[in-house]
Amino acid sequence: MSLGLIIFLILVGLLLFIIEFMLIPGITIAGIGGAICLVTGIVFAFASFGTTTGLLVLVITATMMIVLTVLMLKTGTWNKFMLKTSIDGKVDTVGAEEGKVQVKAGDTGVTVTRLAPGGKVLVNGEYYEAKSIDILIDPRQEIEVIRIDDNKLIVKPINK
Repeated sequence: MSLGLIIFLILVGLLLFIIEFMLIPGITIAGIGGAICLVTGIVFAFASFGTTTGLLVLVITATMMIVLTVLMLKTGTWNKFMLKTSIDGKVDTVGAEEGKVQVKAGDTGVTVTRLAPGGKVLVNGEYYEAKSIDILIDPRQEIEVIRIDDNKLIVKPINK
């Protein structure tokens, strides 16, 4: 086995490990292929050139893996691949907004969709997600707000 082929196998193995680490994390074909190339290159170095050259190739390969890992873990390297957006949204709550109360217990409205048990209602001219307790309520039925749970109104039908 030629020294050029051994060097080629080790370089391909290192490149596949970089691809595995930076682009497609997890245990994939690139990582498995990289491991196979590195082990094959080191075994061929031992078989073709003896113990001294094999150990030298093993130490150089291990050193290169450590250096590449340190470079990949540095923040500057990751900044090129990182998604730099953040999500700062939250679920809309129904309660008070800027000091004024939008909906309160006792308000009345009408169902827009069937509440089975959840659906849409129209209260005080605004559409809200609502949930009925222990009953299905058909569309266009009058309802009363019992309480407010974060982003849902808990309602009951108004019996006339």
